[in-house]
Amino acid sequence: MSSTPDVRPPTRRPRASAGTGRALQKGQQTKAAIVEAALGLATHIGLEGLSIGALADVTGMSKSGVFAHFGSREELQISVIREYHTRFEQEVFYPAMAAPRGLARLHALYGNWMKRTSIEIDSGCIYISGAVEFDDRTGPVRDALASSVMTWHTAMRRAIEQCKELGELQPDVDAEQMLFEIHGLILALHYEARFLQNPGSLDRAIRGFHNILARYSASAAPATAPVAVAKLPTASRRKVSNQTTTSKE
Repeated sequence: MSSTPDVRPPTRRPRASAGTGRALQKGQQTKAAIVEAALGLATHIGLEGLSIGALADVTGMSKSGVFAHFGSREELQISVIREYHTRFEQEVFYPAMAAPRGLARLHALYGNWMKRTSIEIDSGCIYISGAVEFDDRTGPVRDALASSVMTWHTAMRRAIEQCKELGELQPDVDAEQMLFEIHGLILALHYEARFLQNPGSLDRAIRGFHNILARYSASAAPATAPVAVAKLPTASRRKVSNQTTTSKE
């Protein structure tokens, strides 16, 4: 007699139920809401000011509920840095990519950077406050912060190199030096407008950018397209107007 082959039904993997999918989506939405609240706190009190307890108070959740989404304060800080960087790219980098390569794109990158900076004069910049908090530390939070800043610097440096390739900047221009000077304008703007509350800081930062282009341009009289920036927030203008400025000698 021929033996009957041992045929077993194929193993079926359990399929995720609709309830599981909804729970996962709800968890992701809750985590995004926590990061949103944490980002709002961090822009005002810094990354080091973040705590599971403070975030629980802001979101109305329990400490264990907040902790369950991140596992540690460090992971929460890193999530905030990533979210900040994502928004920075969406507002500054990607819109500028619509401009042609060369000076037009470099103008767009700086203009968008200035727009974001003018908005952050009242709230604060995580890149700048984070550098103060983590400049002398090591660890994944500092690494995440530094990596985000360097990614942005790489994009700006590439835009400068493209200007050189197109003959719009002098061939011997040091892209790293030019980037350093442009970045310096942003840092000075934060200090002058946010800390010293000096009027005219935005205009000076714009003129500084055009002066840099004039020194490095391949032509004697480079075209200086206007850099569009948002005006200072109302609160900042009010603060500046209430200050007594030192008279010029």
